[in-house]
Amino acid sequence: MRAIIIAAGRGSRLMPLTADSPKCFAEVQGKRLLDWDVAALKAGGITEICFIGGYQIEKVRAQYPQFTFRHNDNWVNNNILLSLMYAEDLMDQPFVCTYADVLYTTNLVRDLIRTEGDAVLSVDTCWRKRYENRTMHPPDDAEKVLVSNKVVKKVHRGILPDDAYGEFTGLTKFSKEGAQKLKEHFHRCKATYAGKPFREAAMFEKAYLILLFQEMIEHGVVFNHSDSPGEYLEVDTQQDFEMAQNFWKGIK
Repeated sequence: MRAIIIAAGRGSRLMPLTADSPKCFAEVQGKRLLDWDVAALKAGGITEICFIGGYQIEKVRAQYPQFTFRHNDNWVNNNILLSLMYAEDLMDQPFVCTYADVLYTTNLVRDLIRTEGDAVLSVDTCWRKRYENRTMHPPDDAEKVLVSNKVVKKVHRGILPDDAYGEFTGLTKFSKEGAQKLKEHFHRCKATYAGKPFREAAMFEKAYLILLFQEMIEHGVVFNHSDSPGEYLEVDTQQDFEMAQNFWKGIK
C-alpha cells in the first residue's frame, strides 16, 4: 500500500528548528520526525511513499531519493487540503495519507490499514492526557471527532473536549473507491468555492483537510475509525518538541 506524506508547510510554530530545514527534519530522541514516521509506516505495511514537499523540498529530495515526490510550489498560499491533492494522480489505488508533524507507532498504522471501510480515520482515544500540560496547543485546537456505531459523525475543532470521542491523528486510509469519492468531492467544492470562503476557511485554498472530510460526511460519505490508545504525538510547537523528547516511546 502507498503512503502520501503531506509536508509542504514551513512549520513556523516550531521555529527556530525550521529556520533552514523542513519541519519533518526536527529530531526527536536523535531521529528525525520523518524517519520515525517512515519506520512506522513500513513496519505497518506500507511499501511505497510519496512525499509532498514545498518549503526546503530539495533537502528532502537529496536525502530520500527512494521517495516519489510531488512539489507543492504554491505552499505559501495554500494549506493541507490543496497540498494533498498535488498527489491526486497517485490516488488510483488504496493509500494512507499522513501529516508530517506527528509521531505514531507501527501498531497504529497496522490497525488503520486492517480496519474495514472506504475511508477510515485514525483516532487517538487517550488524547486528553497529552493536553494536561500542553498550554501552547490547547484542546480547542485539536481536530476532534464524534462517533456512533463505528462511524465518524463529525470531525471538527469546535467539538467540546468533554464531548469528543477522540482526536484525529492526521492519518487516513482510503480504499480505491474511497479515493475516488475524495477526488470527486474535492473537485465539486473547488468548482464552487475556489477563491471564496469554504466552511471555516477564509478561502478554499486555505482549507484544512478535515473541512473537506466533514463536507463529505454531510454528503453521505461514510468514514469509519481506527482507535489507538495514545500511540501518537503531535509536534507542532516548541513545547510539543520538548514533550516528545521526554515522553515519546518509539515505534512498536
